[in-house]
Amino acid sequence: MERLWINARLATMTGDGLGVVEDGMVACEQGRIVYAGPGGGGPREAAEVIDCAGRWITPGLIDCHTHLIHAGDRAGEWAMRLEGASYEEIARAGGGILSTMRATRAASEAELVEIALPRLDALLAEGVTTIEVKSGYGLTLNDELKMLRAARALGDERAIRVSPTLLGAHALPPEYAGRADDYINLVCGAMIPASVGLADAVDAFCEGIGFSIEQSGRVLTAAKAAGLPVKLHAEQLSALHGASLAASHGALSADHLEYAEDSDVRAMAAAGTVAVLLPGAFYFMREAKLPPIDLFRAHHVPIAIATDCNPGTSPTTSLLLMLNMASTLFRLTVTEALRGVTINAAGAIGLSAQIGTLEAGKTCDLAVWDISNPAELVYRIGFNPLFMRVKDGQCC
Repeated sequence: MERLWINARLATMTGDGLGVVEDGMVACEQGRIVYAGPGGGGPREAAEVIDCAGRWITPGLIDCHTHLIHAGDRAGEWAMRLEGASYEEIARAGGGILSTMRATRAASEAELVEIALPRLDALLAEGVTTIEVKSGYGLTLNDELKMLRAARALGDERAIRVSPTLLGAHALPPEYAGRADDYINLVCGAMIPASVGLADAVDAFCEGIGFSIEQSGRVLTAAKAAGLPVKLHAEQLSALHGASLAASHGALSADHLEYAEDSDVRAMAAAGTVAVLLPGAFYFMREAKLPPIDLFRAHHVPIAIATDCNPGTSPTTSLLLMLNMASTLFRLTVTEALRGVTINAAGAIGLSAQIGTLEAGKTCDLAVWDISNPAELVYRIGFNPLFMRVKDGQCC
């Protein structure tokens, strides 16, 4: 046996709850879990034995919705908003997503990686072992591909699993003003085919200030035709039934969902589409419309939680903070919150067969915590009790 973690308390995330095992152990061989359960039932010897001294082990955390790759920041715009400027006024002054677009276009691939590493390091320090990273600030074929390559490169720089997503249909670039359908032609006809092998999925922003149901549907159809899984920004600001559209395409996830209705949730349940909640954006934008948590519960739609790390609406690199926000703002339980950054987050990026639980056959991605109760991970604010992060069976 390669490595054992003994004298641990496990939150395996198997079954419907936390899957708690008292006095447990995890055994690893060649980067995979070969045993996770009561200490008395596992292997006895290994090349390395780590005594956890009663600490808790969870699966490595998964941040399943981020915009980690981008250049520039919008702190100045935030200050303008605090002084009373409207989003429209800021946009007319050259701000908003187009500000990030210009900075991202101007940056090289290597510069984008270098800029993103401090954000990534903050997430790793909180036990994250897998991260989804979207493009969407290049908005040209070459710049979107540059962003996807930069996202992939993060996995070469750090011990992290990266799942890149093409979000070419994020916003309408200025050179296509008044020609949204022509831009969608570019996304479907050029960006999606060129992203095969670079992207693990395709996303779109289905919203009144983004792209219509029809345009978003074209993107999802083209992605599926290219053999790429899909997901969708849906129902963040209005009820367009983007979540139903996503479900009709068998989407891995629909994300945001504040304005999702019963028909949307039923469609998601039937399709197995994960509801990804983004409390950082909800908080930062001072939203008042809550996601329909009770509907997700009633229809057994899996709930995931992510940072939505981005420069405009959720400039956070703390997944632990999102656990507290999801429970405080959305009233998720401790179990729902912790499953939301492990097994359900794995489902949101199509990796639930590989990661997200502590069980034999899964990749040995672990977070070892210096806590007395898993609720501490959700309850505390500004508290990082990570003792050890393990990626592919290696302590890092």
